[in-house]
Amino acid sequence: MKVSLSPEKSLFQLLLEQKLYNSQSVSSLSPASFLSLLSSQIDLLIEEEVRATLWFKLPPGKIWHSEIQRYCSWLGNSVNIFNYYVSDLTLENKASGSNSWRSKNNITPFEENGIPFTNIELKREHQLQREYFLIVQSPRWCSLILSHRPRKKLRKQVASRIKINKKHFLLTVTNFEPKIIHSTLEAIEKETVKSNSTSTIVDLKSNSATDPTLIAKFFTKQLQRQDEIQYHRSNKRLFKVKQQNQKLENNLQLKDDYLSNVCQELRTPLTHMKTALSLLNSPSMKNTQRQRYLQMLSSQCERQNSLIHGVLDLAQIERNLEEMTLEGVHLADIVPGVVSTYQPIAHEKGIMLAYTVSNELPSVWCVRGGLKQILIHLIANSIRFTSSNGQVWVRGRVHGKYVELEVRDTGVGIPEHEIPKIFERFYRVRSGATEDSTGAGLGLTIVQQLLWRSGGFVSVKSKLSEGSAFTVSLPRVFESDRVSQIPKRLSK
Repeated sequence: MKVSLSPEKSLFQLLLEQKLYNSQSVSSLSPASFLSLLSSQIDLLIEEEVRATLWFKLPPGKIWHSEIQRYCSWLGNSVNIFNYYVSDLTLENKASGSNSWRSKNNITPFEENGIPFTNIELKREHQLQREYFLIVQSPRWCSLILSHRPRKKLRKQVASRIKINKKHFLLTVTNFEPKIIHSTLEAIEKETVKSNSTSTIVDLKSNSATDPTLIAKFFTKQLQRQDEIQYHRSNKRLFKVKQQNQKLENNLQLKDDYLSNVCQELRTPLTHMKTALSLLNSPSMKNTQRQRYLQMLSSQCERQNSLIHGVLDLAQIERNLEEMTLEGVHLADIVPGVVSTYQPIAHEKGIMLAYTVSNELPSVWCVRGGLKQILIHLIANSIRFTSSNGQVWVRGRVHGKYVELEVRDTGVGIPEHEIPKIFERFYRVRSGATEDSTGAGLGLTIVQQLLWRSGGFVSVKSKLSEGSAFTVSLPRVFESDRVSQIPKRLSK
């Protein structure tokens, strides 16, 4: 039977039209199953000591060619193998207008290991570039494995005729009839480039036959390999489910811990307020005592208000973190306004608050409104933990691909062992008598979350009784960034 191909048709389609196969004999396989089919045949050839000639075209990658190499290594130099490939072509001297083409070296594992083989180049424009096959010929064994990757626009058409799995879209047929395999080889040979003048075809009809016993062994091996694949898939799926369950359990535990911490933090100021109110009802209370308890009530109300707002802000940030858009912001547009807001508070405590931010500093990437929040939390902390006659500075500078915003104070400082903990929820530094207990312990957590989304980070340097310096690093906005769209998220 003479078979010829046209550029528009694949070998797979042609053989179906010639009724060499039928739709019932076509399987929809995953790449792993196709590799399993290939490996089962190689196992059979080696175990049964079948010396055969091989024709093949396989997907790129050493994992595929290693199976052929395994068989060739067993045979030694007495092997005939024909490796079909579609060359990767590049246009030379494009600038000069030349139309000369060259083929890149198609290095395979066989060349690296000195195994004798023949490279056969296929016409690049043909549908054969979307097909893979392995043909084996010997007096005892003759077989063909052909796999086809249909284009997306043809998948619906193919799916209407053949039951397929959309995730496993390699249409594969296996055949053991020498006559059909010989016709298939003839069709492939016609699609080789003209430079390959030596024919690789042998008369499979007269020189080959397939032992039925070997066919049974082949399918047994394939079933065993499929069982192994299914076993590994099940284990992988089970491991993934366990990971997901563990992640859910961890998240639930974190939520329970978070809720417990919130309740505990809210209970503390309520207990103080309840105590102050009960004491204020005493008829024998002096004015100085009354003022002290009223001040306690005011302080604890402020602390509870700070806690509630902090919890709500953090919950909103974490819920919308991935969807927050980035914007280019100038430090000079944000810093003066925030500093002026805190000037009266600093003046009341006898603290000098100043800033140095040049208008020439480049813009930075930050979530919308995030830079202002970051600055508010850092300045508020510095003022809270700095005593009278202290100083707080805000400075901006460029450092490589980042713009650094430093908030430095001459406050009480942070013990070295507590620095890694200060970004934890509800953690408050216990560093001395100047500590303001109205803080929620959530400000630095919010800062860290906003910086993570913006692609920035924060570093801390501090010494007890000498002060602290928080340095926020945010990615610069370059001209190339302005031309392109704003990135969804910048990584550190």
